[in-house]
Formats: sequence, structure tokens, C-alpha cells
Amino acid sequence: MAATTEDDNLDDILDEWFIESLKTYKDLHVYQLEHPTQVIEWTSGKTVCVGGYSSSRNEMLELHLPLKLFADENKGLCAERDFKVLHGGFTDGPVRCLVHVPGTRFVVTNDGLSSDLQLWDLGGDDSDVIRRTGIVEGGRKRMMKSFSEGGSRIAARPSLQPQILHGAQSCDIQLTDLNSGRTLYRPGRAAEVRDSPRFVLTETDSTDLLSSLQFVSDAVFLAGCCNGNVYLADTRTSAAPQLSPPPLSSGESVLWWTDASTAPDPSCCRVIRLSSSGAAVVSDLRKPGGRAVRQAQLDVEGHHFSPDHVKVSWAPALDGCVSVSGLSRAVQIYDVSLWGAELQEVQPLFEHRGHVISSQQSDSGVSVRITSHVWHPERPRTLLSAASDGSVHVWDWIDQSAAAGPEPGSQ
Repeated sequence: MAATTEDDNLDDILDEWFIESLKTYKDLHVYQLEHPTQVIEWTSGKTVCVGGYSSSRNEMLELHLPLKLFADENKGLCAERDFKVLHGGFTDGPVRCLVHVPGTRFVVTNDGLSSDLQLWDLGGDDSDVIRRTGIVEGGRKRMMKSFSEGGSRIAARPSLQPQILHGAQSCDIQLTDLNSGRTLYRPGRAAEVRDSPRFVLTETDSTDLLSSLQFVSDAVFLAGCCNGNVYLADTRTSAAPQLSPPPLSSGESVLWWTDASTAPDPSCCRVIRLSSSGAAVVSDLRKPGGRAVRQAQLDVEGHHFSPDHVKVSWAPALDGCVSVSGLSRAVQIYDVSLWGAELQEVQPLFEHRGHVISSQQSDSGVSVRITSHVWHPERPRTLLSAASDGSVHVWDWIDQSAAAGPEPGSQ
């Protein structure tokens, strides 16, 4: 009798959430992978690449999002309402990091087990198989013990040249040309070789473990570290990277995650740093030391985190909004324009709780966690999210506060 009552309660929760979703989502589509993924990478405006992260053999897939999501009118008449597998292949190890190379059909991955990267051809109209085509050697063969907690971070240069920035620590970041395999840049003190774009460098002494790498322009990149340090460097110069220390004092057990907003001028980009204690700090790198301009205290569920557990991301097409996953069992959207200069508790603008709600139907008893999420590059409120139960959701959320005021960040 108790089991029946519990099942009824789960049904009630699902029914309540489904009715709520009719008012809170413009679109919501659910897909189930055979094995969970912690990477979601756009390969076009309608396709993404995912890969498993188990210790043995894993599947890598390129998925086309449901066509119904992109139907402007008469969505109910659109027959294609599910994800579609376009290309697939297998890896010998986990996929801990995955980046698409702009303007190509190639992706680069790292398995979290060494500093080397794997280069993959996603296939085309003549083939539906994803094949490994090469290896990019990392800067270090013997990695720190903590390397396996996060692995190499990767960023693709946003130019037409296929170049990859990668590294596990602040001292081993390098820019590699995929065509020639040459190392074009390493941060530090450098002397330029005559008639060559390559630099001979003295490595920096810092061994900060990286949590993120990203280009903020074609030549300028930002390296976020697990200890809260942020380095800003220009690949066109031999100058040492510019250091912005952690915005708040914290202990050694506190981890930090970083993301930078996009801006025409790299110096105008805003940087958000999120700690495992829930402190979120927005900095302006034009100010001395990357001084905090806005900050907030977010809710945290849990106490044990690794560099891969949490993600914070600026919305590319919705000014002033950031998304957070990993601190709780939901993907949360925040409007940073509502934050003040002092640290205070804030509430999310929106929460996607679909993964944990749907997982309550399972009898496994294992708590589901969000493994990754990503904003659509052009659709303002469309996101994809994945969870440890193998579920992948694509959702377009409705801002319930829009009727009461202007768009976030529009003033």
C-alpha cells in the first residue's frame, strides 16, 4: 500500500510540473541517450555534438535538434518533434572536453587522462561515421595528480585558421595550428624568431589548475583557474599574461569557475567568477585588479565538487543574464543587473527542474545531477542541458517578469 501511495505522489509531482511547464516554456523537448554526456557543443545553429564519459569505450554523436523547435508558425503541424542522430562514432576513452573548430567539420576532444588532444572528423553527406584523424600533443607528458579531476581545457580560435588553445595548468597553455601541428604561442617571456610566427618562451612559474579557456577576441584569451585567478593574454605579443586575483578571500578547498561575456572590444567584456561556496562575482577587467562590480550569494546543494561538476555561462543573445548548473539539481538563470555591489542572497529568474522531476520515475534511487548545459548562440532563451541519467533537454523558457518591465539588461 505504501508503494502505491509513493507512486501516486510521483504522478502528482509530474502532473503538476507538466501543467506548470505549459506556462513557463515556449518549447520543451526531451531526448534519452544510452549513456550520459558532460559535453554539449554546437556544430551549427541546429546541431550539437555529445560524447560519453565512462572509463571504457564511449559513443560520440552529432544530433540534429527537433525541427519543431525551429518552426515559426503552426508548430503543431510539424511532424519532426524528436532529436535525430546525424553522425556517430566510438572513442576508446572518456570525452571530458569537446570543442568544435569553426568553419570545419572537425572537433577536438580531451579524455582527462593525459594532456594530448584527439582530432575528429564529424563526417558529411557521404558518410555518417565520426572518425578520429589525428592527435595534438599536449605541453606536458607527466601531469599533476589533480589533472584527472579536470583535464585539459580547450578553446578554438574564432578565426578562419584552424587553431586550438589548450592546457591543463596556467604554465602549459599553448596555441597549436592544426594543419601544421606547430606551437604558435605560449604565455610568458618570449623572443620572436625571425621570419616565423612561433615564439621561444620561458614558461611562467604559475601552476594554477585551469577551469576554463576562452577567446574573447581573435587574439585575446582568458584563462580561468580553479583557485579564482584569471589571466588575460594576447597571442600577438610576448608580454606576460595580465593577472586578476580572486575577487574574494577563500580557503584552499574552494573551487572557482569562470566565464566572460562577448564584446566588440575585449577590454569591455565582463567576467563572472562562481565559487563552490555559491559566491558569484562579476568583474570589469578594465578596473584595477578586476574589481567586483556586482556580486551575489547563490544557493548550494552539496559539498563535494570537482572542476567538471559546475558550469557558469553568460547568455550570448540576452544581455545581462547568466546560467548556472551543478550547484543544485536545476539549471538556474540569473539577471545580474539586479545584483548589487555587496554580497547578498538572490533568487533565480528561472529554474529548469525537468531533469530531476523526470528522474523521480526511476527506481534506481541515485540522485540525478546536471552534467552540462549550453545556450543557443542566436536564440535568446533557448538552452540545452544534460544530466547523469542520460537525459538531454532542449528548452525555450518564458520570462514571467517580462510583462512587468523591460528585457534584462536592455536599459
